[in-house]
Amino acid sequence: MDIRSMTLEELKTTLAAEGEKPFRAAQLYDWMHRKLAEDYGQMTNLSGALREKLKEKYPLTVLRLIDMQESAIDGTRKFLFALPDGNMVESVWMKYKHGNSVCISSQVGCKMGCRFCASTLDGWERNLLPSEMLDQIYAITRITGERVSNVVVMGTGEPLDNYDNLLRFIRLLTDENGLHISQRNVTVSTCGLVPQMRRLADERLSITLALSLHAVTDEKRRELMPVAFRWQLDELMEACSYYFERTGRRMTFEYALVGGVNDGPEDAQGLTALAGPIGAHVNLIPVNPIKERNFRQSGHSRIEAFKNKLEKNGINVTIRREMGRDIDGACGQLRRRHIAEERYGLTE
Repeated sequence: MDIRSMTLEELKTTLAAEGEKPFRAAQLYDWMHRKLAEDYGQMTNLSGALREKLKEKYPLTVLRLIDMQESAIDGTRKFLFALPDGNMVESVWMKYKHGNSVCISSQVGCKMGCRFCASTLDGWERNLLPSEMLDQIYAITRITGERVSNVVVMGTGEPLDNYDNLLRFIRLLTDENGLHISQRNVTVSTCGLVPQMRRLADERLSITLALSLHAVTDEKRRELMPVAFRWQLDELMEACSYYFERTGRRMTFEYALVGGVNDGPEDAQGLTALAGPIGAHVNLIPVNPIKERNFRQSGHSRIEAFKNKLEKNGINVTIRREMGRDIDGACGQLRRRHIAEERYGLTE
């Protein structure tokens, strides 16, 4: 197993097999997950012989920065990282009054096919290892020199389609021997994989689960999200209720407003009927247009009217603050541009 994806106990077992004492595992874990070392050579309290052995047998997973864009509007930064195998993933750093948030990717590409998302246009390559998810956060921390307080697994990929690695990532991220980010400050997004949602509920974690809902009827949801052909809304809502009952954690419904598609009064009424029974928080997202699709963003007055109708119906609702609109803000855009440049010499 990849050494940066090991728990402390697994690391103790691994090093014991190498003839090392348990405290060496704690030192190594501290270097990897608290001091965010990029190389065994930095681990000065380990013997030279041990460092050489580790370097030879257990290469450290470290991401390499390819590109970074910074918004002149709000300081949001978008990062493009190279993985050890040459694949690329995106991450976003956002600065808020309550602290710094990082949005990470969980897969290389995505197989879900949501119609308004650039992440899925080139298909799915592979799942990310826990260490590859972690090092997006570690690399951004090293680059910015600032602590990350909130993590959102809402970048490229469907996190629950990479379930086992996601769970291990969460446990490493929130471990008191590492960055020790509170589970309550971790949000995981899903387009609605019902069996995995139920499985996650049984883990009894304290994270926030955000459902990418985007439509309030099966027919309309199928137009936007192919996953809706597999699980209908009634099955999805039962899974949401189960998650709330098992964890006591209020869910978030992500709702991308697409002009003339899902932003009418009847849509707001339908959203009330879905969110109300479980007290879900609704996060309205002005859709980020991508050139490959003809979806347009709802107008400001339309968005406000939609929000007001929900509030009058007693729904807790916010409009997501638009961050980084002057850079490749939508998930997958920066990666797609680099792939096009590498493969075809295209520039936009």
